[in-house]
Amino acid sequence: MFRKMRRFRQQLPQEEAELILRSSTSGVLALLGDDDYPYALPMSHVYHNGRLYFHGAMDGHKADAVRRHPKASYCVIAQDDVVPHRFTALYRSVIAFGRVREVESDEEKRDAIMALARKYGSAHMPRGEAEIQQTWKRLMMIALDIEHMTGKESRELMADRERARAKE
Repeated sequence: MFRKMRRFRQQLPQEEAELILRSSTSGVLALLGDDDYPYALPMSHVYHNGRLYFHGAMDGHKADAVRRHPKASYCVIAQDDVVPHRFTALYRSVIAFGRVREVESDEEKRDAIMALARKYGSAHMPRGEAEIQQTWKRLMMIALDIEHMTGKESRELMADRERARAKE
């Protein structure tokens, strides 16, 4: 169903792809938008319980797209250092494919928004909890249930990691 990565030698182990999702703060969520045009938007996320979670308003283009068509992808660029004199870039990225859904259960919704709040504002949780309580009825949590995920890094970074391992 999902293509194998063409440059499979550059594929990151699953654990490293998950680490990128845990540590990164943003990516691009791609949905099927109005009139079947792709709709890709920058989002903050949390990787929690093997899923990606996003938040937003109950109304709008994103909410409509999530409700209209469940298939989606999410791309995170963890590193992108251009090396002009070598005509290349040192990069690490992850692409996750799966199905998006509006989180319906209050328990999962609260768990997801609290995970998001801890990730981005752990030092301000009392205020964060108050904000969540105040906006609860207008808050939409979106889950991306991952069906396939690949991480990839540039050949140069792979070589650097192999040299570091050889020194150990």
